[in-house]
Formats: sequence, C-alpha cells, structure tokens
Amino acid sequence: MNMQNIMAQAQKMQREIMQKKEELEKMEFTGKSEWVEVTFSGARIIKDVKILKEGIISEDDKEILEDMFQIATKDAFIQINKAMNDKLGQYAGALDGLM
Repeated sequence: MNMQNIMAQAQKMQREIMQKKEELEKMEFTGKSEWVEVTFSGARIIKDVKILKEGIISEDDKEILEDMFQIATKDAFIQINKAMNDKLGQYAGALDGLM
C-alpha cells in the first residue's frame, strides 16, 4: 500500500469520525434521579434541569437535592459515553482528547 492511499484512508476516517461526533452533539440525553431530571446535549452542555419533587424543599433537604443532582448528571454522562461508544466503536477512545 502506498503512502497516498494510507493518507486518503486516514482523511476519510477523520471525516467519518467528525460527522458522527457532530451527530452526537445534536442529540439530547436526560439523566434522572428520584428528585431531579437533567438534560444535556451530546456536547455535554446542560439544556434543562427540573426538580421533580413537589412542594418546597426545606434546608434539611438541600444536601439530598445536591446528591440527586449529581446522580442525574452522572446518569446523563453515562448515556452520552455509551452513545459515543456505540456510534464510534473502536475510534471512541482516540477522541477522548478531542472532546
């Protein structure tokens, strides 16, 4: 295989990776906990946060609410990472530094 063919294949692969990355960035992922729902774009930008617990949250519940927000956020990021791995397969690990 000559160098020109290798470069052409690398450029094609790079275009495909960037296209799939753009597709993922347009998707939305919603993480949920018992009290909180948080939605992120595939680019990991918060799109929406909802408190699901009805009524006024007391000061005592503040810590619990913060924990629930963390759980929901982690859930959304797990979904984003799974979709990235599903879409990009073997190339997902190489993108860690690019995203």
